[in-house]
Amino acid sequence: MGPGTTVRWRRRVGGWRRAGCAALIAGAVALPLSGAARPEIPAPPPAALAAPTAATLEKAYTANRANAAEASRMAADHGDRHRAAADRAMADRSRHLLAFDGRGAGLATEVFGDLARADRVAVLVPGSDTGLDTYGRFRAAALALHRQLVAEASAGTRTAVVAWLGYETPRTVSTTVATTDRADRAAPELRDLVADLRRITGPGTRLSLLCHSYGSVVCARAADGLDVADIALVGSPGTGADTAAGLHSEARIWAGRGADDWVEHVPHVSAGLFGTTVGFGTDPVSPAFGARVFDAGDGGHSDYYDPGSRSLTNLARIALGETTEVTHA
Repeated sequence: MGPGTTVRWRRRVGGWRRAGCAALIAGAVALPLSGAARPEIPAPPPAALAAPTAATLEKAYTANRANAAEASRMAADHGDRHRAAADRAMADRSRHLLAFDGRGAGLATEVFGDLARADRVAVLVPGSDTGLDTYGRFRAAALALHRQLVAEASAGTRTAVVAWLGYETPRTVSTTVATTDRADRAAPELRDLVADLRRITGPGTRLSLLCHSYGSVVCARAADGLDVADIALVGSPGTGADTAAGLHSEARIWAGRGADDWVEHVPHVSAGLFGTTVGFGTDPVSPAFGARVFDAGDGGHSDYYDPGSRSLTNLARIALGETTEVTHA
């Protein structure tokens, strides 16, 4: 294949991607705006716990691990060995679960590091297709970030990462992924998490939100007045806002996209339809949006937390507050 043929092929692939994304938006307009069915896997209701504090963290971790163990037993009795294994892993004594709900696709909030004593806390907010059955890849991202924070933090700076699977994420191939509905429902839960973290850590701790893909829509919906220092939009299809200023946040707003991320080809349109919003508007890495654009490297949509990557290095610097060290695209 010669150079000219290669260029034409890449353009054709890019065209197919754009057409496919446009078809997804059109599908969201034409089809009922409803979520895809989730498997009905039996699980206990979440543990009934008071709002967490630094003094009650260990009690919360223990209760949520016990709840995950019971969920594993119920899933095994139901014949779902995959979910039973996922829940059983959550119940391991090494896990620090701030929250757990094994029902449906499942929800979990996991802590890496000593949250009660942390000076810097990064909250990871996932995108589509994230649930207990696929939690491993989200957890790997959180672990990679925590290792990077520990490696880069100055002497005496204590760090923690919170992996927040606190909402029912949309499926990539569904109408819900093209609307703000799930994000609108998730935003109050994210705001509650930030309030919990403030109660646990105290006002002097620096909190950052690192929001991937559809998770960036969730963060944008929660951003108004939220008590965080930085919000990073990673591989974002848009936020539903025309500009960073439209998020009404005092936090620094960052945006980054890998050179091989297919989300570049998502049409940046937004329209009201049947009481919801279809599409997410302005491209967050465009000058028109007004975010601080950081160098996210050459990776694809799932590569932002790859060890050794430019994106992981810059996200760690954002979380640590080393903003002058962040490299820009």
